[in-house]
Amino acid sequence: MPCIRTLFGLLAALASCGAVAFLGYCVYFDWKRRGDPAFKRRLRDKRRAQPPKADGPGAQQWDPARNEKLQELFLHEVQVGELWLSRGEHRMGVEHLSNALSMCGQPRELLKVFKHTLPPKVFEMLLHKIPLICQQFEADMNEQEYLEDDPD
Repeated sequence: MPCIRTLFGLLAALASCGAVAFLGYCVYFDWKRRGDPAFKRRLRDKRRAQPPKADGPGAQQWDPARNEKLQELFLHEVQVGELWLSRGEHRMGVEHLSNALSMCGQPRELLKVFKHTLPPKVFEMLLHKIPLICQQFEADMNEQEYLEDDPD
C-alpha cells in the first residue's frame, strides 16, 4: 500500500508542476506579446476597423459625424415632404415624411407634431404607411445581418 500512495503522490506532484509550468508559459508569452509595439499597433488598427458596438439592447454610442449626417438627411426629407405637400402631391409628401419618420430618434414625438400640423387626410395616409416602414426596416436589418454573416 505505501508504494501506491507514493506513486499517487508523485503523480500529483508531477501534475501540479506541469500545471504551474503551463501557467508560467502562458503568462510569459502573454507578457511578451503585450509588450511588443507591433502587437499594440495591430490591435489598435483592428479596433479602429471594427464598427462600434452597442453596450446593450437599445443602447447607442454617440458618433457626432454620423449624427450630423443623419440630422441633415432627416431635415432634408422633412423639407422635401413639405414641399411636395405644398404642391398638392400628397403621395410623394407622405413618402418623404415617412422616410423622415424612420430616421427620427423620437418617432412618437414627431407623430404628435405631424398630427397637429398636417391635414387629417395626409396624416391618415402617413399612419397607413407606418407598418410598411417597419417591414422595410426589418427587411433591411435582416439583409444587413445576412451580409455580415456571409464570409464572402
